Parts: sequence; C-alpha cells; structure tokens
Amino acid sequence: MLGATSAAAGDGAINILILKEQGVGSAAQAQGYVDRLIAQTAKINGWVAANAKYVTNRAGAESFMHEADPHYGILSLPAFLGLRARHGMEVVGKATVTAPTGEQYFLVSTKHTSAEGCKGQSLATNHGGDARFIDAVVSGGAFKLSEFTVVATTRPVQTLKKVIAGEAECALIDDAQLAELSSVEGGGAVAKVWSSSKLPPMVVVAFPSAPAAERKAFQGNLSKVCSGEGAAICAEAGLKALGAASSSDYQAVIDAYSKK
Repeated sequence: MLGATSAAAGDGAINILILKEQGVGSAAQAQGYVDRLIAQTAKINGWVAANAKYVTNRAGAESFMHEADPHYGILSLPAFLGLRARHGMEVVGKATVTAPTGEQYFLVSTKHTSAEGCKGQSLATNHGGDARFIDAVVSGGAFKLSEFTVVATTRPVQTLKKVIAGEAECALIDDAQLAELSSVEGGGAVAKVWSSSKLPPMVVVAFPSAPAAERKAFQGNLSKVCSGEGAAICAEAGLKALGAASSSDYQAVIDAYSKK
C-alpha cells in the first residue's frame, strides 16, 4: 500500500508528494514501507535525505505543496489532471502499481444491461468529485454524470453495497472495486454493463522547484528504484515499477480534460 512519512520542512531534504485519491489504509500502517521506498529513492539519486507525504485528497495535497515545496510527486491520474496547470507539474515518469487502481472504470448493475439503461437512474459512485474527469476522460462520450441521479458515496466498498442492496440502480466503479466485488456479499449478482478504455497509470511529476539538473537525473534514475534490491522495497509499497515518461504519454487525456 502506497503510504507516507512526515515531511520535515527546512531540513534540506527533498520533499515528495504522494497523492492517491480513493486510497485506503492509514499513514501509520504504511509508514515503514514508505520510509524504505523513499530511502531507496534517495540512495539511487545520491540525495542526503528525502521525505514523503501521503494524502488521499487534493486539499491535503495543496496544503503540503504550500508548506513543503516538494520537488516531485506521484499522483493518481484524475488528481494530476485537475492540479497540473495550477501547480506547473511536468510529467517525468509513470508509476505502475501491483494492484488495480483507477486505470479503468465500469458501470455495473443488478437490473440494467447497458449504459443507456442506467441513464436517468440512480448511480452510486465515489468518483463523482471531479465531474470533468468522468465526463471528458472516463466516459469517452458515452455519458455524463448529469444524466444520472448521483448517489455520492465516500468509500469504495460503500458504492458496491449500494448497488448490491438496490439502493442505487447502477454504480460507477474503478478496476480496484471491480476486483473487490466478488468478495463482497451479494457481489455475484452485480454485472458489468459498460467499460471505459484503459487509462494511463499514476503519474510521476516534477514541480517547478526542482532544479533542471536534479530533475533530469531523477527522471533517468526512476527505472532503477524498483530494480535489484529495490524490487522488494517497491513491492511492499504497492509498486511494480517506476519508469521515465513525458507529457506525450499523457497528452490524449490532458487534451480531453482541458477541453471546455
């Protein structure tokens, strides 16, 4: 599970933001895993020290950005798209995780058989906080959130339970929730009725505060973090691999999200 350490401002360390919307578990549970991940990252890059802050919402992320002036970040895709322009984020890499985490979305139902059938009905989802992301990126033109009566939920499993119990006609879920569905009582009655295209993975970004030379070296070293002795460290933190990437790898979703 991707988690957090506490970032110490003013100690000369490189600060890193980890923003995983819909993340589960507490920072305390993941503290040791992330301590080792960040120590490995610092070692590979020759940094004296590094700290990371894990948050699950954009408000917490922006507070950390103002307080700690991070050089780098690992963000879930919708958060990256929503915050990219305002905070001058530059894509430098991608983070492939070990478990499903928002790379594909689905409409599911116990009563309906298509996206069209779900329109006009109640729709449970914990992904409605950024309607632009759903309408412009996820749906691919198949629907807009405004075409449903949205039943907002706050936890991934709560969304599943709403549709299982018939408290919502349909639900919009992600790949992590789909994988969880079979383990929730009554989940076998829920059918997948629509699937999004596969979306890019979590994004590794550099902030304007990162010096150009340091940024270039960081990008070049990303693939080394999870190799060799780092493989087990990354696996503990829920990462399969880190690798270099550029804005061109995310341009299609950036363009879709940016359209008025």
